[in-house]
Amino acid sequence: MLCRSARPKVSASLCTTSSCYSFTLRLIATLNIISGWVTTAVAAESPFTRLYPPLRPGRPVECVMPADKLGASLFKFSRSLSSSSARGPATRINLSTNGLAPRTSSTAGSGSISALRWGAAAAAPRLNTCPPAASMSSSSGAAAAAAAATPAAATSVLIDDVAPAGSSSAAAAATKLASLEDLRFDNTFTAELPADDSEANVPRQVRSAIYSWVTPSPTGTEPVTLAASAAVARLAGLDPSEALRPEFALVFSGNAPLPQTRSYSQCYGGHQFGHWAGQLGDGRAICLGQAVNAEGQRWELQLKGAGRTPYSRSADGRAVLRSSIREYIASEAMHAMGVPTTRALSLVATGDEIARDQFYNGNVQLEPGAVVCRVSQSFVRFGSFQLPITRGADEMGLVGLLADYVIKHHYPHLQAGQPNKYASFLTEVAQRTGRLVAEWHRVGFVHGVLNTDNMSILGETIDYGPYGFIERFDPDFTPNTTDLPGRRYCFRQQPEIGQWNLVQLARALIVAGLMTEEEASPALAAYATALTERYDGMMAAKLGLRQYSQEVAGPLLRLMYEDAADYTNTFRSLSSVGVESGGNGAVGGLPAALAEALGPLEEERYAAWREWLDLYRATLAAEGLPAEERAAMQDGANPAIVPRNHVMVGITAEAEAGNYEPLHRYMAALLQPYTATGLDPAWLEPAPKKCRVGVELLSCSS
Repeated sequence: MLCRSARPKVSASLCTTSSCYSFTLRLIATLNIISGWVTTAVAAESPFTRLYPPLRPGRPVECVMPADKLGASLFKFSRSLSSSSARGPATRINLSTNGLAPRTSSTAGSGSISALRWGAAAAAPRLNTCPPAASMSSSSGAAAAAAAATPAAATSVLIDDVAPAGSSSAAAAATKLASLEDLRFDNTFTAELPADDSEANVPRQVRSAIYSWVTPSPTGTEPVTLAASAAVARLAGLDPSEALRPEFALVFSGNAPLPQTRSYSQCYGGHQFGHWAGQLGDGRAICLGQAVNAEGQRWELQLKGAGRTPYSRSADGRAVLRSSIREYIASEAMHAMGVPTTRALSLVATGDEIARDQFYNGNVQLEPGAVVCRVSQSFVRFGSFQLPITRGADEMGLVGLLADYVIKHHYPHLQAGQPNKYASFLTEVAQRTGRLVAEWHRVGFVHGVLNTDNMSILGETIDYGPYGFIERFDPDFTPNTTDLPGRRYCFRQQPEIGQWNLVQLARALIVAGLMTEEEASPALAAYATALTERYDGMMAAKLGLRQYSQEVAGPLLRLMYEDAADYTNTFRSLSSVGVESGGNGAVGGLPAALAEALGPLEEERYAAWREWLDLYRATLAAEGLPAEERAAMQDGANPAIVPRNHVMVGITAEAEAGNYEPLHRYMAALLQPYTATGLDPAWLEPAPKKCRVGVELLSCSS
């Protein structure tokens, strides 16, 4: 379907074993890390299909529905938490369309935000559909009101990952940070690439354009900033204290514009679950522009959930608090773990209510709305290159224009000295993607919707929808209910899907005449090399070994699978295993931390673990790494805490009730993922062995 007869022919070998999967025997050995499992060989099988053991024959899909059969959304439950609070209809306010009002002189140096005003919005009351952060105070009456009026209460929305090195350096840095009014933009994306001829903001097919001019749609309610990342604000050149202003919530919910920039949404297509879906585009994402920091770096600020665009199709362009909290958490947690990702500047509750059929079963519920401001140096996707080649010769040139732009601004070292800069570009994208997928497997991340429109051209994790972190180890785990029938995007399949998506990118570049098939083949093979090298290194670090050992890793993962061991807790416990077996025994003759991570087992299973420990200790002894050095290596590769879906469900329910403290506490812990002290035990508790729809299993509805 992608290649019509009028276009250059792309050989099918790009998608077959003979080309894409002509990898080294070492790659096969590296990824075939679980021994004792037999799979049925097929002609087009790749080494990636044997990364983990197959689903045990006859094993049931361990998935249960909640007791109420999803008769009510999770937010109906969360509303019951605050049933004592009367909820009135959403208050509507009139917003000025002229952007930011000037700061009043009374605010200078006072630290108070009470005197800051935003036109007619200033006097509007906060909506009780999502109370301001001060409502989380345990105080009551006058004490609570006094606490809400202090700057200390307001700063609770700010979350930081790095404290300033010193007062002098902090002051120097502050002089380079801008207010909302002074934030500088340099929108090269819209200046150098073709725009949509029409500015009609209605669902339609957009032709001969990379983007459309789009203005966010105000909700007419007063938004509330629930959380903001000080680190990301600094990255974009924005003073973090700006998040304490009511104007910040208005701008980053799409309720008021920034006058120094013009917003837009991108046009792209993509393969969804392996099938070409045609035009997709930013259906609810609107880029405010490319902010420029003091170092001259451009960072795109993108609002997710700020209203309809020409790419919204039949949707409303909005996002709900449930999914927005998850995206905000994942973006910053993944960065803290060292995984390439888009970032999140802010999480703003709009005060509006959004109708959602969360599980596509006819049970429509009203959920609170929210907007996340996502931040990246580029939101260009694989699908951005795919769409033009399906639309005939008139649009074929868009592929080259976009490739030139991406190379110029994001791969500038490839502009000269290359036999074919586009082939070199594909090679680097493949390498970044391979390393990214290996990092996902290091932390146990499952994306859930690895369509080509959800693949970043920068090799970053993008579009956090129904994602999950693997808990009870099962390589066939997928957190996406839509993916359950075929498990195309399950944990084990991610390496191969990464390769498949790169093939589609390569096809677009070939059909557009930017490279030949012969040039694309080695570029695609670079994916396997990068994945293998990063996988070897990260798995060796997780095990505390100088070199990756299949003989150690394979049996370990097999044991974890058989006992449904928690992926994060089990790997984290291994740094406590000593070379000598005595002195740290616990239940079942296992080291205490490992026994706690595994939970109660039958004696037969304890014996299997003791046998593996003998092998592991012998390997550690043979390598001879000092114990402290080894433990530091492992604790730096194995996070102590990862976002868990069942924890986020509770945090979302509290946020809906107006209590944002659990969100802030959880985020503070996730920003220090390799620190095990001071963690709430509930954050580390594995999910039940049976996955629950709406908790461990999620839909694409958001």
